[in-house]
Amino acid sequence: MKVGVVTSLFPSQPRPREGVFALRRWAGMAARGHRVHVIQPLPFAPPLLVRGERAELARMAAREVREGIPVLRPRYLHLPRSARGNARRFAARALAALAQGDVPDVVVCDYAWPASACAPALARRGLPCVVNGRGSDVLQVAGESDLGPLLALNLRAAGHWTAVSADLVRAMDRLAGLPGRGRLVPNGVDAERFRPGDRGEACARIGLAPGGPLVLVVGHLIPRKDPLLALEVFRRGAPEAARLVFVGRGPLEGELRAAIDRAGLSERVQLVGEAEPDTLADYYRAADVLLLTSHREGRPNVVLEALASGLPVVASAVGGTPELLANLPGSLAPDGDVEAFCERLTANLHRPPAAAECRAAVADLTWEASLEALERALAEAVEPCP
Repeated sequence: MKVGVVTSLFPSQPRPREGVFALRRWAGMAARGHRVHVIQPLPFAPPLLVRGERAELARMAAREVREGIPVLRPRYLHLPRSARGNARRFAARALAALAQGDVPDVVVCDYAWPASACAPALARRGLPCVVNGRGSDVLQVAGESDLGPLLALNLRAAGHWTAVSADLVRAMDRLAGLPGRGRLVPNGVDAERFRPGDRGEACARIGLAPGGPLVLVVGHLIPRKDPLLALEVFRRGAPEAARLVFVGRGPLEGELRAAIDRAGLSERVQLVGEAEPDTLADYYRAADVLLLTSHREGRPNVVLEALASGLPVVASAVGGTPELLANLPGSLAPDGDVEAFCERLTANLHRPPAAAECRAAVADLTWEASLEALERALAEAVEPCP
């Protein structure tokens, strides 16, 4: 099958971790014999409008091959406070690029917004289209009065959509007004990379000194992930000997560091920045619990990775997260409820589930199963059932 992928997020030399799960998915499809090519329109704007991002965007190659997948990056004019216009310009450049090569059997709009803006034109051309939702690309956009109706229109034009969690599939079905239309295509997890291991050896590899219980937070330091809430839960719910490590970067880093200093926790809390996958696997092995205080999620990959590593998880009961933790009582807390989070954190530090129980929760979520589900969804779009 020839698959054209239109996306706003894909790894590049200056941003190697951006969209890494999309690369894993499409490289897997290519390995299964499908011809995949990716189109990632990039914002271009006058220097005064893009400021610090301009140099980074400029370093992204206009054409490259990543893990055997050709990637084309045309430029489009991106203006502030112009979400609808930006989506139209994004789609126009993507559609022009699609017209230059072999006509694909199906086009996947990966990350629903803004890629789904291609769907109406693809429908007019008679090209099968599948919109893939991953989280905020659906949930945040659907909640905006000016963009939600447009996303709904795009979904109906495509006629087919997939999502990484059952909760997100239902949200897309509701938005489009077509219950039962969406298909679940969850991400897989690399259970060989993310697996239990010797804690002392893991600590040595990542430079962590032996000590008390270790609480781990993995993710972008952004409001939706609420690292400040994670810090407060740690301050109130963890024993005095415990330590907290944040893996990730983001715009809240300065505010988080200031909050750590005000709380007098600078000796117990570390911000280590981003981590490569093998290093991240060692952080999971070194930790006692993963703490996730997000206010909105699709199906968080960090929970998949932690559970595969045998690590207990305490997380907000939002989005698709409960689907992963349904068989691990005491892992979920109501969104934003500090007291409940503290209670769950204390319980998991003192009476954690066995590593085997954690791994069993994600045993069926392999990349092989994920790719098979994706193949079925794409085949359904290309050759709809009568």
